[in-house]
Amino acid sequence: MDMESFMAQARELQDRVSAAQDLLDKTTVRGIADGGACIVTMTGKYDLKDFKISDALAAAGADAIAAAVTAAFRDAKAKADATIDKIMGDATAGMPMPE
Repeated sequence: MDMESFMAQARELQDRVSAAQDLLDKTTVRGIADGGACIVTMTGKYDLKDFKISDALAAAGADAIAAAVTAAFRDAKAKADATIDKIMGDATAGMPMPE
């Protein structure tokens, strides 16, 4: 592979990854716990966008709230991780890697 071809492929990969990162910033996922009593919404880049807890959960006390928030965050993070894998995988699919 000549240097010019290699540089063109590097620029294409950089453009694809940049577009994928923009898409992740605009993509949202929701983590849900306790049947919807706690909902965490974040971007595909893990930026928290919204957080809701039901009145019933709020009345349950600090330990219940902490457990629900943790569970909802983990659910949202798992969904964000899957979204990242998909979007970044699509962005780099078919790109030859240097040997």
